[in-house]
Amino acid sequence: MRFDHHRVVITAAGRDFGRTLAIRLADLGAEVFLSARSLDAAERVRDEIRGRGHQRTHAFACDLTDPASIRDFASGVARHTDRVDLLINNGSRWLEGPDLLSATDTDVIDTIASGATGTVLTVKNFLPLLLNSDKPDVVTMVSACGTAGHDRSDAHDAFYTAKSAQAGFTEILSKRLRPQGVRVMSLYPPDFDNADPLSEEWETTPRGPQDTLTSHSLVECILFAVAQPRDCFIKAFHFEQV
Repeated sequence: MRFDHHRVVITAAGRDFGRTLAIRLADLGAEVFLSARSLDAAERVRDEIRGRGHQRTHAFACDLTDPASIRDFASGVARHTDRVDLLINNGSRWLEGPDLLSATDTDVIDTIASGATGTVLTVKNFLPLLLNSDKPDVVTMVSACGTAGHDRSDAHDAFYTAKSAQAGFTEILSKRLRPQGVRVMSLYPPDFDNADPLSEEWETTPRGPQDTLTSHSLVECILFAVAQPRDCFIKAFHFEQV
């Protein structure tokens, strides 16, 4: 499927999986509005994508721990377009350490704020633009850490907290926004291999039943869900952990 008529917002797209999403969606024709905590990081990815011939790519700074920054991001996008068709909540700070005492109070606050509060406020501020679309979708990259009973990650307790909050938010949001035609989908991947989409590893990384989940497969899950007819509300993708 092509996405030539899609206008897509992606948070935390300055590196890693967010960058992967921005590149792949732009390659498929979407107009992409990408953000990163620093404007320089966002502009680097924007310029990388424009260098591939996709000029409808825009860069913004957005600190997901700062409500004013989220509002500025949404306002900046609104100056370019009157609608958003796909919002991808990719941003959430990673915090490692199975010992609760291993993180500072500041780290705990920042982790929970970016993943939990940041996701809620991003959807809230972009919802008017989503409601202007005739095909609005919200996709949130949660994590296996947001699944009840999951304990196989070395993530800090604060990261588990943030991801559990995202899971609860998207669950109720799916029910409450359906009458307005907004589909809300969540992905719950374990740790995965994120090959550079511009490298040959993108196509050559093994994707067999015994292999670690890849970003390539995660992107295809998102594209599959968004491409479905509007009566098809896929709430979540859960993945087996190798």
